[in-house]
Amino acid sequence: MPDKIALKEKREIAKQRAEELKGRIEPYLQAKEEIPDGMKEWDIIFERQEKIKKHFGVDDSEWNDWRWQVTRRIYRVETLVKLLGLAQEEAENIKKVGESYRWAVSPYYLSLIDPNNSRCPIRMQAIPSFEELMDNGGKDDPMGEEFTSPAPGITRRYPDRLIINVTNQCAMYCRHCQRRRNIGEVDRGTPREQLQAALNYVRQNEEIRDVLLTGGDALMLNNDLIDWLLTELDNIPHVEIKRLGTRALVTMPMRVTDELCKILERHAPIYINAQFNHPMEVTPAVAEACMKLTRAGVALGNQAVLLAGINDTAHIMKKLNHNLLKILVRPYYIFHAKAVKGTAHFRTRVDAGIAIMEELRGFTSGLAIPTFIVNAPDGYGKTPMLPEYLVSMARDSISIRTWENRIMKYENKD
Repeated sequence: MPDKIALKEKREIAKQRAEELKGRIEPYLQAKEEIPDGMKEWDIIFERQEKIKKHFGVDDSEWNDWRWQVTRRIYRVETLVKLLGLAQEEAENIKKVGESYRWAVSPYYLSLIDPNNSRCPIRMQAIPSFEELMDNGGKDDPMGEEFTSPAPGITRRYPDRLIINVTNQCAMYCRHCQRRRNIGEVDRGTPREQLQAALNYVRQNEEIRDVLLTGGDALMLNNDLIDWLLTELDNIPHVEIKRLGTRALVTMPMRVTDELCKILERHAPIYINAQFNHPMEVTPAVAEACMKLTRAGVALGNQAVLLAGINDTAHIMKKLNHNLLKILVRPYYIFHAKAVKGTAHFRTRVDAGIAIMEELRGFTSGLAIPTFIVNAPDGYGKTPMLPEYLVSMARDSISIRTWENRIMKYENKD
């Protein structure tokens, strides 16, 4: 009988704990329904796409051709006025910003914008704002990349890995871009001789085991050039993995063609780092592209940027990460926005990122918890920013703070 009573009491304690945990997630369950979601709003997005197709006079086959999306990027204010119904003042402001900072947006990404919401998180990332001209505190190159380039096209900040910058082109020029200084007025791929010099640098430095192809956007290269670069890297014995940095999964998912997937499948192991910043960017079109890549053996990760007014709440970041896991994209990093000239209106305090991490750890699965990163100035690398869970350390024990802010003692002996 005592054992039966004990079991009953344990079950009652477990039920009380379950109710307590249920109460902790209730605020998120209520909030997530109000967060715009590209999966749930796909029908509305599709209607916008039909309007854009009609404007350009194209059918589905052209719309789904990534080359068409690139050549029809929208960079004229007059086109925005027709498609988004911009007020005259905003149109004039965009023209003024365009005199200092280049902008362009793919037709696909434009279709994600809610034309009736001036603070639409997609609009804020894609359409110039007059706030860009009010930032006098940023730098063109806060990462000091010109001082971490030991060979043409190379950026090296770590012992065993490096970047090869392969192009300055993107499907869209994000308003928060860290390399907006490289955009210029003309899209340029890195010349073949510079790519050869970069590959030679990798060959001559046997400690390099991990190479990231980025820019710009690595998937803006044509398939033949991607294949050539990956083949050259495959032929370097000490290179173990190749990575591609791209935002095309978000801004132009039709770039993921069957031909591209066949190429990537031949060059395993391949990792693709994307940049999704809001749940509206996770759409059925994106899901199809990601599934194609995973079937080709490509591992997918996400590197979000913490952006004021876009994703600087725990609820939005949690929903984003949940939606990414559903399409097999692993949340990898949240970057604190860099102090790039013209982007001050996007930057939050570092505290905001740490607060988000506090509300992710324990409140959701570990798979949905990326690492919050501050990039050290002048190219000295990624530095994790973590909430403090170690309270104190004694000779044989430590005091820890749990995700629920419980202070507990933990044995720490040999």
